[in-house]
Amino acid sequence: QVQLVESGGGTVQPGGSLKLTCVASGNILRMYTMSWYRQDPDKPRELVARISSGSNTDYAESVKGRFTISRDSTKRTWYLQMNSLKPDDTAVYVCHSYLSDRLGVRDFWGRGTQVTVSS
Repeated sequence: QVQLVESGGGTVQPGGSLKLTCVASGNILRMYTMSWYRQDPDKPRELVARISSGSNTDYAESVKGRFTISRDSTKRTWYLQMNSLKPDDTAVYVCHSYLSDRLGVRDFWGRGTQVTVSS
């Protein structure tokens, strides 16, 4: 079964940085999009950043200029570099991907990694 696993979360002071990693494993034929969402109990789920297999990127307005999404297609891995972190960035960050396996194009979610921005 395809699995997505995040790592790199933690607690950081305002203005600090974190780098999140998502690794996909399983019988994957092709990656189409790789994304990061964040979830907060008080807010709806938000798309933070997305990158396509063609390296097109999309960011939430609130993180433009601070976050950078990148990928390593050889390793089926993508990253979210987060700089100038703010308390409002506190959330569970979850990776997501549209990909194809033997059953066709499907989407998968990771379990999430907690990011806390606090002094």
